Amino acid sequence: MQINERTAFVTGGASGLGEAVVRHLHQLGANVVLVDLSAKRGTALQEELGERALFVPADVSEEEGVAKAVRMAVERFRAIHFAVCCAGVGPPKRVLGKEGPMPLDFYAHTIQVNLIGTFNTVRLAAEAIATNPTEGDGERGVILMTSSVAAYEGQVGQAAYAASKGGIVAMTLPIAREFASLGIRVMTVAPGLFDTPLMAGLPEEARASLGKQVPFPSRLGRPREFAQLVGDIIGNPMLNGEVIRLDGAIRMAPR
Repeated sequence: MQINERTAFVTGGASGLGEAVVRHLHQLGANVVLVDLSAKRGTALQEELGERALFVPADVSEEEGVAKAVRMAVERFRAIHFAVCCAGVGPPKRVLGKEGPMPLDFYAHTIQVNLIGTFNTVRLAAEAIATNPTEGDGERGVILMTSSVAAYEGQVGQAAYAASKGGIVAMTLPIAREFASLGIRVMTVAPGLFDTPLMAGLPEEARASLGKQVPFPSRLGRPREFAQLVGDIIGNPMLNGEVIRLDGAIRMAPR
């Protein structure tokens, strides 16, 4: 699909990978709807990007918040063509740590935000996308989810995170098959080590050490590289029902 004069609905759109996607698609001519918990960052980005941007504060794991964001997007821009799910959490915690077993609430919260929040966004955005007129090969829109290499090589302390990201991998193909009759493509990107706000809190020495673990290029991924792939996926109609690792060939060690 073409990106210019279309509308992208991006969760986690006020920072990190989501912000990079918002900026990239906006630069390519799309209207952008930023859904995020951070009102300060979201409002600032909306003001910076101007009239083709709309910020809606919402928790992706809550049905009404995302439903409201979808309604506001359609009211403002008349349609949603692309939904990009970047909202997520990922603090490490061992299943059996020094303080005892992992609290069940911790595990449930990670699943609720990363997996259920992604599914919540997919189902509600798809309802809006399915009403679009067809174009090209009968295409109506594109949905992109964000997994992680942890879905394949989860490290010690990533049991909850890996499970949530593995669930996204597992539902990619069945949703793509279901939405095929609607003209909606469904793809997932599994990024490796990227220079996001989570990484920014680490000392430079630690960041450099992590970057050296990547075979090539031996550095942390740049959010704009993730965003570039999102744009490429939108533009290529044969990309459907697949998970693309964006990781510089890294395979994560146990620790």
